[in-house]
Amino acid sequence: MRLTRPGTDGPLPPTLPMGAADLAYRRAVRGGALPLPVVFVFDGPAPALDTVRARVAERAPHVPAANYRPSREGKVFRRVDRIAVERHVREVRLTGDTDCTATGRLLLSRPMSVADGPLWEVWLVHGAGGGHALCYRTDHRLQDGMGAVYAARALLDDDPASGPPAQALARPAPRGVAGVLGDVLRSLGRPVAKPGFDGPVGPGLRVCHATTPLARLRAAGRVQGGSVNDVYLTALSHAVRTWHLKATGETHPPLPVAVPMSVRAPGEEYAPGNRIALAHVVLPCDEAVPQRAFRRVRQSTERLREGRRRDSFRLLLAATPRPVGARLGVRLVTGTVVAAPVSRVDVGAPLVHRGAASRWSAAYTGTAAGIRCMVTLTSQQDVACLTVVHDETLAGAEELPDLWLAALLELERS
Repeated sequence: MRLTRPGTDGPLPPTLPMGAADLAYRRAVRGGALPLPVVFVFDGPAPALDTVRARVAERAPHVPAANYRPSREGKVFRRVDRIAVERHVREVRLTGDTDCTATGRLLLSRPMSVADGPLWEVWLVHGAGGGHALCYRTDHRLQDGMGAVYAARALLDDDPASGPPAQALARPAPRGVAGVLGDVLRSLGRPVAKPGFDGPVGPGLRVCHATTPLARLRAAGRVQGGSVNDVYLTALSHAVRTWHLKATGETHPPLPVAVPMSVRAPGEEYAPGNRIALAHVVLPCDEAVPQRAFRRVRQSTERLREGRRRDSFRLLLAATPRPVGARLGVRLVTGTVVAAPVSRVDVGAPLVHRGAASRWSAAYTGTAAGIRCMVTLTSQQDVACLTVVHDETLAGAEELPDLWLAALLELERS
């Protein structure tokens, strides 16, 4: 298994510089933690904890991201030469957790117990009905979502190279550069009204999921002339509209959200650090007709694709001094500017551990910088999982996954 590539082959260097995105997450949490779990859910009996530890102990030294943690001064990633696997691989029984919500609360709230070790853990969770989950948890200061997916597979999968392909880089387009600069300028302006999401941040987070066949989103996208991502965002927009209308009797105005996009290139799959771009998209929560909402979402996403916004952001961030890029990165995803990060993570094929294949998976993160909600659509082969992480004081937010499913059905029927 040849995985030691933090960007180049050879021995792992003692330190690696933190990028602007890594520093942005550090600023957002003010030096604290921002948990980022990837959960793989299985039917059937769980493996023995000792066998999971044995596999992780064998593989972790060869996975670059599993050997680093942010330095105390917060400027570099520092290599850790010894990994105490008994600290990093844990077990818990949550036999009443029928929907993985208790698993999510644990992964987002319990502090890591790795002492001065690298910032990651593997959790073996015994769930309801004899099922179990294998969870990889890292810190967003160390890895982005796709980096966490690659690391989880490298540590746990029977075939560690079975993950999705990395993101091929392209030449930025002038339209995309202009779009990034427009997002930055708007983020420096006045706060945007988001009545369903504005308010003080509470003391805790809740997690809720909804799963559905990915084929439904693909089919709806073909019928409407768009992509899976367009269907995901349109249904989310309609779910927020329904949720807010039910709570207040009022129509929610168009909702600005931040859309993270991976720029993790081939050869960087296992490297520490965040390789992400950001773009702002406005969800048409004011639109009652699903087809018209879909067209507005599709126009927004087409502008991102045609302008190669992902690569334009990568170029501008690389050209910006790291402290400036970090400040702008926080500003682009602060609660005064957007309601939530709204991401999509494709984990590829099911994770296979000791011959057992995961049934579905979910990647998500905690919140920071005044954000009270985040949403992820995780795709695993033929299953899509919508995850909503929300502030416990955000009343009724636990209804959003079911409302998203209802909105998807309405879009299919339109």
